[in-house]
Amino acid sequence: MFELIVRGVLLGVGATVLFDLWQWLVARMLGQPAPNLVPMGRWFWHLRSGQVFHADIGKAAPYVHERALGWIGHYVVGAIYGVVFALIAGPGWFAAPRVLPAVIFGVATVALGWFLLQPGLGLGWAASRTPNPARVRVLNLAGHTVFGLGLWLTALPMV
Repeated sequence: MFELIVRGVLLGVGATVLFDLWQWLVARMLGQPAPNLVPMGRWFWHLRSGQVFHADIGKAAPYVHERALGWIGHYVVGAIYGVVFALIAGPGWFAAPRVLPAVIFGVATVALGWFLLQPGLGLGWAASRTPNPARVRVLNLAGHTVFGLGLWLTALPMV
């Protein structure tokens, strides 16, 4: 069990690195600014007082270290996803990692973003309050597919 948890943390961190590289590349290709984790850091900060949903996270009280908290929280969530996947997939998957289970899991993780994080930030369910929800959703699905690929790619050297 301990080995699965350690491997899961490594999977999650590796997949999150690939996810971040993907987001940076897409932002560059689309001429947009790099992803900003400050709102996520502010959201994590407000969770400690029990406030999950905000009308607009930008209007919530700021926290001096929200950028750092956003990055730390982002990687902790990735590590948690990795552990959950490792526990579901089990030791047999690590003996012969297959891409499809990892990608399916990666795509499934978009649900927490759509139904917890985005409404928590004030963006609505599945980005429904953004100027172009369909575009955000497609980019979210693409990013989480890359996260799933990252789970698989990170597992390959562990065989």
